Amino acid sequence: MKEYSKKIKLKKNDTVKIIAGKDRGKTGKILKIDRKNDRVIVQGLNIVKKAAKKKSQQDKGGIIEIEAPLHISNVALVTKDGSTSRIGFEFRDGKKVRIAKKTGEVL
Repeated sequence: MKEYSKKIKLKKNDTVKIIAGKDRGKTGKILKIDRKNDRVIVQGLNIVKKAAKKKSQQDKGGIIEIEAPLHISNVALVTKDGSTSRIGFEFRDGKKVRIAKKTGEVL
């Protein structure tokens, strides 16, 4: 049986603003998108501490800080003028392009 999957319109390297959670209001670039679980990892945001074991003699163990995944619904795309917008698609000159719904600019 085929599993239902929502269309994720965000892409890697898009600048997004966090709209919910502990880092609300901060912006960053998308490093990774997990389409199966509808999650994104944003550079430098949603930092959590994690205990790491030593893997070799040179490797340092201890507590490290990494970016944790955020749900896709908690981020919004940031346009060039700094406002947030949803993403749509249009055909321009025979090509399908992503546009910002609020401003109409091509992304």
